Amino acid sequence: MSPASTGASTTVGAAPAVPVVDSRMAPGGPGYRRMSFALFLAGVATFALLYSTQALLPLISGEFGVAASEASWTVAAATGGLALFVLPMSALSERFGRRTVMTASLAVAVTVGLLVPFAPNLTVLVVLRAVQGAALAGLPASATAYLAEEVRPKALVTAIGLFVAGNSVGGMSGRVITGWVAQEWGWRIAVGVIGVIAVACAVAFRLLLPAPRNFKPGSLRPRVLARTVREHLSNPLLCRLYAIGALFMTVFGGVYTVIGYRLTEAPFSLPQGIIGSIFLVYLVGTVSASTAGRLVGRLGRRGALYAAGGTTATGLLLSLAGSLPLVLLGLVLITGGFFAGHAVASSAVSKTAAHGRAQASALYQSAYYVGSSAGSTVGALAFHAGGWTGTVTVGLLAVLGVVTITVFGTRAARLQRRLTTAA
Repeated sequence: MSPASTGASTTVGAAPAVPVVDSRMAPGGPGYRRMSFALFLAGVATFALLYSTQALLPLISGEFGVAASEASWTVAAATGGLALFVLPMSALSERFGRRTVMTASLAVAVTVGLLVPFAPNLTVLVVLRAVQGAALAGLPASATAYLAEEVRPKALVTAIGLFVAGNSVGGMSGRVITGWVAQEWGWRIAVGVIGVIAVACAVAFRLLLPAPRNFKPGSLRPRVLARTVREHLSNPLLCRLYAIGALFMTVFGGVYTVIGYRLTEAPFSLPQGIIGSIFLVYLVGTVSASTAGRLVGRLGRRGALYAAGGTTATGLLLSLAGSLPLVLLGLVLITGGFFAGHAVASSAVSKTAAHGRAQASALYQSAYYVGSSAGSTVGALAFHAGGWTGTVTVGLLAVLGVVTITVFGTRAARLQRRLTTAA
């Protein structure tokens, strides 16, 4: 009887084919919802802690008798600490694991958060905020590297968008809660409340996040780390994405550091609780970040960045109006444009890096938070020199930088396609 009639293989001794199973998570699959919610909570805790003093700057200025540019250091020190330590923390995550580093980072950050309300003067407050920012450095790069390893590529933009959405919810809730609490009991009680909320988020995060299945420990050798960083910095696309993240955050950091001062002055003269509620516009960022994947699907990555930049610039111009509804509409557009641009750029970094994803993401986060520190400081100085118009001018120049870099990237991609076709 022939092999065909018996169903036997015609290849003697051949091993049966073993299907390759993708162990990475996908929407609707096991563990995906737990993972998404855990990282959402991590994003909430990160932004709530990182920007816990931003809505309270007028009150901090009043208690310590300092100007906006000096009080803004309570924000700039935290984001600067994060920018400085994000690369070393990403190296630790390559060796000891993403979940381990994220858990330790949150534990230290929430502990410092409980000490912040007891700062006796501005100097101590700034130092505590710098330590808190350095601790939080273990979250952003490790989270995006975890997602790149544990989530299937087609779902990556959406998954990172949900983490970024957690950032927006944390930023919003932190500012809204501190605004109303501070109006009744002062800024110290307000930041203490944020610390307690962050503790709850940190505990839930650790209980919910699934153990990694695709993590492979890397080396902590400085030479290996330096080579990986050098390779990333020699990649033109990654460098453009780093610059775009920094410029978007320059806009955002400047606007939200100064907006409280503007709204306490005439013609608005709003109380602290109402000013805190202004940050409800962060909900727009939650939506725009979580839908960034669909925007990229329709317009492409560069098209999405053009749309995000145009939306942000329109919002900046509207915010110059003397009408509160128009100022609020401007903040809505600034927030939506920023979070969409951030989600698109950060997910593109994870997709572009073929290796050393934690370092690639860390470099993005470092640039991003350098932009935040620069925006907070320069935005406050511009406000002191030229009022809200000065802050908006800084923002428009940053958006112009985003558009210029994206145009350059578009031309570079077209030239590369022509060369490939010609070859």
